Amino acid sequence: MSQQGTYPAPARRRLVLWRHGRTAWNVEKRAQGQADIPLDPVGRRQARSAAPVLAAFEPAFVWSSDLQRARHTAQELAALTGLEVRLDARLREYDVGIRQGTTFAEFRASHPDVYERFFTQEDYRVPGAELPSEVDARMAAVLGDAAAALEEGRTGVLVGHGAALRSGVLAFLGAPPELRDMFAGMANCAWTVLQEHPHRGWQVADYNARTLPGESSALADEMPAPHVSKNADPAG
Repeated sequence: MSQQGTYPAPARRRLVLWRHGRTAWNVEKRAQGQADIPLDPVGRRQARSAAPVLAAFEPAFVWSSDLQRARHTAQELAALTGLEVRLDARLREYDVGIRQGTTFAEFRASHPDVYERFFTQEDYRVPGAELPSEVDARMAAVLGDAAAALEEGRTGVLVGHGAALRSGVLAFLGAPPELRDMFAGMANCAWTVLQEHPHRGWQVADYNARTLPGESSALADEMPAPHVSKNADPAG
């Protein structure tokens, strides 16, 4: 028993979900999807600045999407911790099909019927894209595997993409997808902490934490008015 007369809190397992740094397409508000877009100079600086904060978690492992914007973000943390980055394609962003490389205005102009269905039909498949439910399934699987790989009191860091990470949080926690609108999109190089409670299971302990609030581009899920989507985020 401690001097205050209380038992010390048990060590808890944690998953830290870290979004990649900024890219040129983030600035231009283009849907990146699984296009392999590199970090821009600001994004590289964001990753270098945030990495020491993530290193303070003393992670047991670092897993990353194999897309270079995530991989290069993860490598900044690996350089500080001595850990080898494990690449996992399940951590990739949504495959957005014909939306890839377009802004919402361009998408609407070129595919008005698809645009309308995207914003009004639940779990709608844009031509060539993944279903939101398919993304939920792969993200829940990789987060579940990461949690299973953690020993008591240890932390794992998973580096990925804004839209897929937000969907992954809900899917991993078993929350209905329609609750997605209750969570703001993650900013570039921001992170979310999931922590295991001894009685209540996994919980959101921190969300969209960041060290560089003045340098992040638009949030990952910023949507054009007046529509409200039941489907995917811009996928950056």
